[in-house]
Amino acid sequence: MKKIFTLVLILIVLSAKASIDNYTYIINLTKVVNDRVQVELRVPQITSDTVIFYMPKIIPGTYQVSDYGRFVSDFKALDNKGKELAVLRTDDNTFVIPDASKIDLISYWIDDTYDADMGEIVIDPMGGTNIEKDKNFVINTGGFFGYLDGKEDLPIELQVVRSADFYGSTGLIVDKSGINPKSDKQFKKYPANSRIDIFKLDDYHHLIDSPLMYNRPDTTSVFIENTQILISVYSLGNNVQSQFVAETMRKLLLAQKEYLGGKLPVDKYAFLFYFEDLMKIADVQGALEHSYSSYYYLPDVDQNSMEQTLRDIAAHEFFHIVTPLGIHSEEIEFFDFNHPKMSRHLWLYEGVTEYFAGHVQLKYEMVSLEDYLEMIRLKLIYSTGEFDDNLPFTDLSQYTLDKYPDQYQNVYQKGALIGLCLDIKLLELSEGKYGLQNLLADLTEKFGKNKPFKDEELFTIIEELTYPQVGEFLKSYVSGTLSLPYTEIFNLVGINHHPYQQTKTFTLGNFGITLEGTSLVVEDISNLNEFGKNLGYQKGDVLYKFQRTHVPENPYQISTYIDNILSSMIEGEEFSVTVLRKDEKGKQAEVELKAEAMKFDAYAVHVLEINQNPSEKQLKLRQNWILP
Repeated sequence: MKKIFTLVLILIVLSAKASIDNYTYIINLTKVVNDRVQVELRVPQITSDTVIFYMPKIIPGTYQVSDYGRFVSDFKALDNKGKELAVLRTDDNTFVIPDASKIDLISYWIDDTYDADMGEIVIDPMGGTNIEKDKNFVINTGGFFGYLDGKEDLPIELQVVRSADFYGSTGLIVDKSGINPKSDKQFKKYPANSRIDIFKLDDYHHLIDSPLMYNRPDTTSVFIENTQILISVYSLGNNVQSQFVAETMRKLLLAQKEYLGGKLPVDKYAFLFYFEDLMKIADVQGALEHSYSSYYYLPDVDQNSMEQTLRDIAAHEFFHIVTPLGIHSEEIEFFDFNHPKMSRHLWLYEGVTEYFAGHVQLKYEMVSLEDYLEMIRLKLIYSTGEFDDNLPFTDLSQYTLDKYPDQYQNVYQKGALIGLCLDIKLLELSEGKYGLQNLLADLTEKFGKNKPFKDEELFTIIEELTYPQVGEFLKSYVSGTLSLPYTEIFNLVGINHHPYQQTKTFTLGNFGITLEGTSLVVEDISNLNEFGKNLGYQKGDVLYKFQRTHVPENPYQISTYIDNILSSMIEGEEFSVTVLRKDEKGKQAEVELKAEAMKFDAYAVHVLEINQNPSEKQLKLRQNWILP
């Protein structure tokens, strides 16, 4: 009987092992060693002789190679007795394990990207990771967790061990929160003052779509009807509070709800904000979108100066729930994290999203038409002046990783302008009854989150839903080489577009500047105009005051400050500039420079003027375009 009982136990164990068809990831945030944490993976049943474990080369939404495997060390594959199995690491991201059927546990240590020397391949901080013991953990999941080749679709359980006073902000719905290791034998090995959160995820795609941020909480929740909006803030200098951010965005979210047809398409959404020390912040700042959340990396400056910036960037990321998260091609639905194939439709995923982010604020009176047109003018200037205006946008998109990485930023400039032109074109053809919002609503109904379209069929589908002229527009200006017909499009809504316009304007002297810390420093005086020469700028001067008012240290205030200074200048009147200049002993002292203000001939490009006497047709179409 004893032998039979033993055999039964063995069969039960084998049966249990064979039934394991999911990942269990464990990450312990209470144990940080040399700025690294350990990740463990209880693997699903593997029947093949060899298996490949990948860390992702690229994740959706970044459009750049990251090679997250560079931050993995001490990688081990263990059998159920704790014996190490052979592992062959063939590149940064690839770990080949020959005795695959014996694997019980994979473990490795992971370093963060915020403090690392990344070499030639730089990971933008929006997709990066942070490990600060007892302070903050930014878990952009692609930087922590890998997958077994061919098993990306298996469900995942994520266990996060954290300090009792930490909180995990995420768009995920927690399965179990705050488990005390004293009360559960499964977790008894963890410190008594730790807690364990458990999350259930559909598959690896869901995991990569779900960032988390752990720290002592500063969170605020608001409800837009039945949608819970979580605002989570980690501000290094305590300059920004979640309550302020929530109040700043409440009106925006209400407007976005109306813009999307009266209902938000998610039950919960999380805005995760990391505000970095201004002296440490990277050149790149911004955000990364996900289906139920977005992560933000921004400078830690006075919150009152950031209201418009917060609205602009949050509006863009939140609208990504429409596209590409709700409307997308097979390339995104079946995203290959290590051998990616890019879609041709960044004009839709990023461009239309950027257009919506500004247009919603115009429609719901968060910005004036004049201010909105100035924002559009800047996109026109940047797009036509810095990028190849005749490069087919579908090519830019499809080959953004290899042939055209230097053109990628145009998706936020010309991509948004494509959206604007297409919106007005649709409104013209439908006599104001059908615009770009309607088109995306129809595409959402036709496809939606789990039904992708074929990349090469999208233009035909859009033409079938709208008009033949729209199909021609897409072929000519999106997949073709023609420049967008801005003058013609703006004229439809009574906006005059002047590609070039002669004018006279004030300048501050026409010098080159560089940013050193928070100071603006004169770097180049080779092109000083007469006014600059009269003032007597010198290389190395720190710009301290204009008209005896201090230059702000906050970068978000400088543009408005300069605009106000220029608009207050009066031709022929004395103008004062105070600089900090080193004397013969190298000591910095204030020096006041004075000269008479003067205007110079200039050409203004892409000037947009509201026609004050539009035709009845133009006025009606303008109202269809800008009114709710």
